[in-house]
Amino acid sequence: MYKNIHIFALLTVLVACGTLQLNEASHPELIGKVGAGMPAIDPTTAIYELPVRDGVSYLDVVDSLKSVSEGMNYVNPANFPIADHIKNRGIDPQGIKEVHSYCNLSLGTDIFLDHPEFLVFAPCRIAIYEKPDANHKLKLFIALARPTYDLKSIKNPTARAQKAAQELETSLLEIMEKASKGDI
Repeated sequence: MYKNIHIFALLTVLVACGTLQLNEASHPELIGKVGAGMPAIDPTTAIYELPVRDGVSYLDVVDSLKSVSEGMNYVNPANFPIADHIKNRGIDPQGIKEVHSYCNLSLGTDIFLDHPEFLVFAPCRIAIYEKPDANHKLKLFIALARPTYDLKSIKNPTARAQKAAQELETSLLEIMEKASKGDI
């Protein structure tokens, strides 16, 4: 009897400390996949942020986003230069701030046909912005609103929608990785 109590106590401590995570083994988190060397995805947040490599300019990032996304069958239906609109109101935007939208209808259709309400998250968004680093110098970043996180808002998403959201997120992360390096 004491042996069972000790085993139970040990399992309870391991689960409480996060060393043994029973739920993750039986229910893996639906997230995209990042390339080697990229920061891991935090499944608890909708945002995936990536610093732009030093020496890569804002224009390099924009050119890379355009070239790489088109090569991966994405369209860029709209861009929103938020910093310009802030400036027009007489406020210093404190660096670059804009949102680029991207759509891949092949993957999006697999979600929209099963869950038309997912359209509220379309098209996918990648932000380019500057924010102060540890030395209070503006640093350029690129960030994604993660489609797999958005899919959590859908009750009982189909397997097809889950697979499409994961593929969509993975390909957008690949676009971001290349853009953060200025690849074309």
